[in-house]
Amino acid sequence: MSHERLIRRYSARERINHWIVAMTFILLALSGLALFHPAFFFLTNLLGGGTWSRILHPFIGVVLFVAFVFLAAKFWRDNEITSADWAWQKHVGALLKNQAPYIPETGKYNIGQKYLFWLLIVTIAVLLLSGIVMWQPYFAPLFGVSLIRIATLVHAIAGFIAIIAIVVHIYAGIWVRGSIRAMTRGTVTAAWAKHHHPAWYKAISREPSSERIDPPARSY
Repeated sequence: MSHERLIRRYSARERINHWIVAMTFILLALSGLALFHPAFFFLTNLLGGGTWSRILHPFIGVVLFVAFVFLAAKFWRDNEITSADWAWQKHVGALLKNQAPYIPETGKYNIGQKYLFWLLIVTIAVLLLSGIVMWQPYFAPLFGVSLIRIATLVHAIAGFIAIIAIVVHIYAGIWVRGSIRAMTRGTVTAAWAKHHHPAWYKAISREPSSERIDPPARSY
């Protein structure tokens, strides 16, 4: 048993927003795979069968897009890539081996997390636009067959890229011990913040608001 200071990384609203995006993405990925290839058709049972999967898939996509817009708007500034990020990237190999020379300290997100953020912005926008072109019976009749076929291909490619990106995101969250609690409890330990995001830790430590840093709490 030990006492460690806990730092608030995400508010309850931010965590709820994140999990709405996460859950809708999982439903979209599984139903999308089911509609993409017969080998995955059994996954349509998650949404009540093939017909319901085809009906609900685009509506769930709209929910994902709206939720992601709020998430992106909230974290936009924290994910701007800076000169310090480029310097950090040059030494990432040595950093993973604990052999890195002095490099700029990482802010709230490192450059890998920022790449993921911008990649998801692009892929989710592409998925929405291509999905609208394909959406029967509402919008597809407005477009020609050739455009619908192109949209179908683009939609599949964007979906594949997004799924791979999220798999990497989940793996990284598990691999970096202490990260998962940030999105489940909203806090990280001071030691975690100092080690992984020292510039962010220093910045919030200087803030006068007591809401940013929790008092000492019991950790097991």
